[in-house]
Amino acid sequence: MIKPSLQQNPKVTVSDSFWLKYRQLVKEEMIPFQWNVLNDRGNITIESERDDATIPTEKSHVIENFKIAAGLKAGHHYGWLFQDSDLYKWIEAAANTLALETDEALVAQVEETIDLLEAAQADDGYLSTYYQIDALQLKFRRLFESHELYCIGHLIEAAIAYKEATGSERLLQIADKAIACVEAHFGKAEGKIDGSDGHQELELALVRLYELTGNRKYLDLSAYFLDVRGQKPDFFADQLEENDRLGLQQGSKPVINTVYHQADKPVIEQDTARGHAVRLVYMAQAMAGTGHYQENEKLVAAAKKIWENIVQKRMYVTGGIGSTVRGEAFTYDYDLPNDLMYCETCAAIGLLNFSNELLKSETDSRYADIIERTLYNGIISGMALDGKHFFYVNPLEVDPQASALNPDKSHVKAARPSWFGCACCPPNLARTLPAVGRYAFTQKADEVLLNLFIDCELAAEKDGKAYMIRQSHTFSEQGRTLITVEKTTSAVLRLGIRIPYWVENPMLVVDGEEVVAEISNGYTYVTVKSESMAIELSYTIAINELEAHPLVKADKGKVSLQRGPFIYCMEEQDNGKQLHLLALTGAIRPRFRSDKILGDIVCLEAEGELHVMEDDWQDTLYRVHKKPQTVPQKLTFIPYYSWGNRSLGEMQVWIDKEDAHV
Repeated sequence: MIKPSLQQNPKVTVSDSFWLKYRQLVKEEMIPFQWNVLNDRGNITIESERDDATIPTEKSHVIENFKIAAGLKAGHHYGWLFQDSDLYKWIEAAANTLALETDEALVAQVEETIDLLEAAQADDGYLSTYYQIDALQLKFRRLFESHELYCIGHLIEAAIAYKEATGSERLLQIADKAIACVEAHFGKAEGKIDGSDGHQELELALVRLYELTGNRKYLDLSAYFLDVRGQKPDFFADQLEENDRLGLQQGSKPVINTVYHQADKPVIEQDTARGHAVRLVYMAQAMAGTGHYQENEKLVAAAKKIWENIVQKRMYVTGGIGSTVRGEAFTYDYDLPNDLMYCETCAAIGLLNFSNELLKSETDSRYADIIERTLYNGIISGMALDGKHFFYVNPLEVDPQASALNPDKSHVKAARPSWFGCACCPPNLARTLPAVGRYAFTQKADEVLLNLFIDCELAAEKDGKAYMIRQSHTFSEQGRTLITVEKTTSAVLRLGIRIPYWVENPMLVVDGEEVVAEISNGYTYVTVKSESMAIELSYTIAINELEAHPLVKADKGKVSLQRGPFIYCMEEQDNGKQLHLLALTGAIRPRFRSDKILGDIVCLEAEGELHVMEDDWQDTLYRVHKKPQTVPQKLTFIPYYSWGNRSLGEMQVWIDKEDAHV
């Protein structure tokens, strides 16, 4: 393993029209809309993410909870135990926006929020509104469900973002005080809790704080929580039994599913994606980061095994993960149902960041492939194009009737609600989208990787000497990428350019001369020796018909379409009802289209056929097999992320393609 150097978020200025649209949505729509929701203002309907009467849907109450904890108001806590994190993610979204554009009014809002957090935080640094308001006797006593450390992790991430955006350390001081509280209560010493939180998040946040500060204690604390997890599989259950012995008033004592918590065995022994999908990828990201900086090859290797299992056997074509609503979890290899999946937006964001963390320690374009797949498909599909409606679950097949009448599909929404009782996804999107530039490049001691084809500029330093890399792109039927490198010194800079798997016939021209470039680990390398260099890459953007592994039963005999980084789908609005009766039979062509709702997009038009239902099916459920009657039909596919914005109707990613048509 190469000795690691501290890495921070690269300074990237995004000028890409596609992503600027999302940046503006976050600033102008999402941040103010979500602020109103967190303050219980605005006329919105809050829905449960599935049929479950226990899910709180009356209001958010997040800000009110902090006011009650601060003693500014009287009352009880309302909402989920982990709801504090909604506010922390909102702060991070605001900070990531402020890093791009100054806004004094938004700064004032965040500063007002920090005042509230300071008032709510206990003298010892403890900060968890539910337990402070209604159950202080159970402080750190129900870790299987409490999310106390999870929320501190999101507080840390918000504090880092605010420091990077404004230079202010006020929120970092609150976070550091909370960390000191954790250090006082957890560890191997006599009288301390030797265990971890039920939902991993603090661990990865501590890695990020180490990157910001260089303070080794944060990395060591992350390593402790990773190491202790699964060492005592009965830890969570034992806590509940101990609470009874101590006479502490507590809630129910459920049977603890240690696999769900990734706590049935030490993390270094875990090599498959099991349990709650978000928790798993958050944990694995921390394993990759902590292992990288501690030069712990076994920890990094374990994280890589988990990643390989996900992307090779347990990931949807959109980058979504989680095959079942029960436990929001992984199931088993190749079990990828399109209409019963979970594919939570937060899980896709987790896979994005897990892949990005691995790319820091190992140069391999496959990590960037997954970064791209999740960003352009399974993540941005989680929000409507108005920035005010959201999916918790991102399905690959939807029938509104099934969503309404089949209780097993109540989590599969046919339209994006305004907000959820469990509202983790909307603010997670809001914090992620303004920071999309951090995934475009990876800076290492000996190389710079260009991962994503996004119009942007990287301003950085190598050995104290400034350099700049600018990339711009033209995407039509042919693709053209221009990369300009400028340096203040003649010192050599090694630039690795990822050639996406969706391009054909790439041709590289460096300073006007066509070259055969060095290729390593999926990157094409150019050595920049002079103080400036112009690189041009031209290519054909392929339309690919993707097929799934034969053991993915749901997709046998079907294909999904991809052009560039985008996965495509069919909607009822373009193709009529009963999408499952359609099949792809012939040529596929791109069509550039300007839609008043979808904007400027590239659709795919294809030759297909419709399986016609004859009249004798009217009163018949089963009959002796006959060759089906079909009629030709033109098919229209739109980018998957854009579905559900025009009308309520069916949607389908995978389409039949019989062998006879191949």
